[in-house]
Amino acid sequence: MKKSIARFILKLIGWKVIMNTPPDTKKMVVMMAPHTSNWDFLLGWLGYMSIGVEAQYLIKKEAFFFPLGSILKALGAISIDRKASNNVVIQIGDMFRNCEYLYLTITPEGTRSLNMNWKRGFYYMAENAKVPIGFGFLDYKEKTGGIGGTLFPSGDYNADLKKIEAFYAGKQARYPEKFNLSPQNRKQESA
Repeated sequence: MKKSIARFILKLIGWKVIMNTPPDTKKMVVMMAPHTSNWDFLLGWLGYMSIGVEAQYLIKKEAFFFPLGSILKALGAISIDRKASNNVVIQIGDMFRNCEYLYLTITPEGTRSLNMNWKRGFYYMAENAKVPIGFGFLDYKEKTGGIGGTLFPSGDYNADLKKIEAFYAGKQARYPEKFNLSPQNRKQESA
């Protein structure tokens, strides 16, 4: 029922979901980009529902105020304290080891505002949990979203980041002026 309703809503607003992952993938860290609007969460959630994927989301603890916190938890959100010194990477690794199925979605930009440097947590969480990174995306120009591929962390963050950013280079955010790739890759694109 949820699947049909989500598909209907996406079709109504003209969006298409693309799922380019191995069919037997049961666990992955899905990095979602670009992330420049609150609409990104809703579209992503509808996309997951339309294909029958129940994902979890890391969201800053500040968003968990009444009544929004209860709604976010019902939608699969997990509160994260970005300022605490606790080791989130290890906690997430334990979550993956204790679950049979987990798609954990994280925005590497960490904010809807312009961020010149992506956070690396998504990478280290996948590496620690020994799961692939899914290239979750929303492309407002094409009205497509989903998971456009996967990558197993090699241990060389900078080399893997180039591959990741090559995928995202053509994606258009809702607010393009708030989306960026890393400085070294922007220089290569303009050359």
